[in-house]
Amino acid sequence: MSRPELIGHASLYYNSKEARKYNSSSRIIGVQREITERSIELLRLPTSKPSYILDIGCGSGLSGQVLEENGHVWVGCDISRDMIDIARERFGNDTGKMEEDEEDATMKLGDLLHHDMGTGLPFRPASFDACISISAVQWLCYSNSNKQVPKKRLMRFFSSLYSVLRRGGRAVLQFYPETAEQAVLISECAAKVGFGGGIVIDYPNSTKAKKHYLVLSSDKTSSDKTYKSPSGLTTDASLLHKETVQVDNNNLRSKNKHSKKSFHKKKHGAKTKEWILNKKETQRNRGNQVRPDTKYTGRKRPTRF
Repeated sequence: MSRPELIGHASLYYNSKEARKYNSSSRIIGVQREITERSIELLRLPTSKPSYILDIGCGSGLSGQVLEENGHVWVGCDISRDMIDIARERFGNDTGKMEEDEEDATMKLGDLLHHDMGTGLPFRPASFDACISISAVQWLCYSNSNKQVPKKRLMRFFSSLYSVLRRGGRAVLQFYPETAEQAVLISECAAKVGFGGGIVIDYPNSTKAKKHYLVLSSDKTSSDKTYKSPSGLTTDASLLHKETVQVDNNNLRSKNKHSKKSFHKKKHGAKTKEWILNKKETQRNRGNQVRPDTKYTGRKRPTRF
């Protein structure tokens, strides 16, 4: 199955038909609830009072519903107008507009905004206590026109996110990177604007349950420059293999990237036929086009003069 990001613009992919299909799928609803609850756990919000949370890529409001159930106030934005329409039906919100107060502009519970996060977030500085995003950030790694540059869109997004979070605010952005390079690019852009934190990977050895969470902190104190993300979940507490990509304000350390390289060099050396066949089978399971196996697959070539 091909990735939605490769098919076209998110606002076109999530049309009225696809949006209602997404909103009525029991499997998707269950996954969204599980991811949102995990994101709230990673935020480590204070339990003494409700938090004001920004939900980026809120879709049809599945994640917003979980935020409400946990007693938080939230604002959602999404690039798909059809998704926003369904979310407004869910919460009975037919305006989605700001209401001016004497001192500041505030929003009601579950207010919704049709907006492209790649153009920056249109909120006042220090507006939110925290931010979550479910399955949305990876869309910024793809361009749908010559004017869209992924890295520039990521930088614009993260710089505005850093601005709208209050001092000490945190963000948990769950995403599905297509490659390891995408994950590193997203982490680098977050670090360049001043965020501390890193990528938490739950169930790294599982194909279906594996989830990436970019856990960020905007605390401007010196102690936060070495802020470390929580550990990822595993299927067994005795498993020591936990993949993390630590993000530092000064440099980016990709532990998983280096460990994979050393693993292949130590165990496989020059790639064996068994390793090549296993690699090709993995690519086929992901739906990628792979050349058929022949008697020449993994054949050792003679040395050159």
